[in-house]
Amino acid sequence: MAIVLGTPDVDGLGEAVAVLREWQEDGAAMQLHPGDLGWYWRFGAKATAAAVRTWRRDGRLVAVGLLDGPTLLRMTTAPDVRGDEELGRQLVTDLSTPKRGVLPAERVCVEAPMDALLQDLLLDADWHPDEPWTPLRRDLTEPVEDPGARIEVVGPERARARADVQRASFGGSTFTADRWRAMAAGLPYADARCLLAYDAHGEAVATVTVWSAGPGKPGVLEPMGVHHEHRGRGYGKAITLAAAVTLRELGSSSALVSTPTSNVGAVATYASAGFQPLGEVRDVCREGVGG
Repeated sequence: MAIVLGTPDVDGLGEAVAVLREWQEDGAAMQLHPGDLGWYWRFGAKATAAAVRTWRRDGRLVAVGLLDGPTLLRMTTAPDVRGDEELGRQLVTDLSTPKRGVLPAERVCVEAPMDALLQDLLLDADWHPDEPWTPLRRDLTEPVEDPGARIEVVGPERARARADVQRASFGGSTFTADRWRAMAAGLPYADARCLLAYDAHGEAVATVTVWSAGPGKPGVLEPMGVHHEHRGRGYGKAITLAAAVTLRELGSSSALVSTPTSNVGAVATYASAGFQPLGEVRDVCREGVGG
């Protein structure tokens, strides 16, 4: 049966979010999460739909990708087709051919589960591994220790403070209160929370957004940041613990996060909050090609 590449309209985003929730499993390789679409939703529903790519076989969604910028596709597949050669070869063709409308002719990268046949097929097609990332996991079966800081859940009244800490945590961030409101209006945010940590003077110093995929499924932290003027004081650990507490309250079975391996400070922060490093993962990239 032919595999059909498509881009959903806004009404079709619900199906993509639903299958991403369904595909999340404890013990599975790190993969695209409904929270990734949720975080992208800060640009609005239309922009999110335009950034999503879907692959169907016999009407069934078998793969979903998110263009997280024009040259990076983050994608995953249904668990039962990770080793499907027909799907893998079709994906390689679609990802390698700019005319297919997935990736441009310039240098591009693909993030896919490390256990997918697609990884090997892309390498066979002269793609190459990129810099390593470290995924980390915390089991949420048992209660999580107290964060040791004042934590508040962000609603519309705290959207500006949430955005301010985001921009102070990440150079070049364009996050605003309006973008928070757009994100909070998105479908995945029904299973999400934004948190702020405050210091003893009542100043917001760290933030995180957590995304559940539903009860019994792994949730993710995306993103977590500490205000650049308040680093080195334990606020990263505090907000990460608060994230784990919140995901457990939402019914998540575990909490996942991923950071570049080169960011040793971030890896250490997550480890201090009880997250265990998993095997390194790498995007697969190709250099520029003809159309």
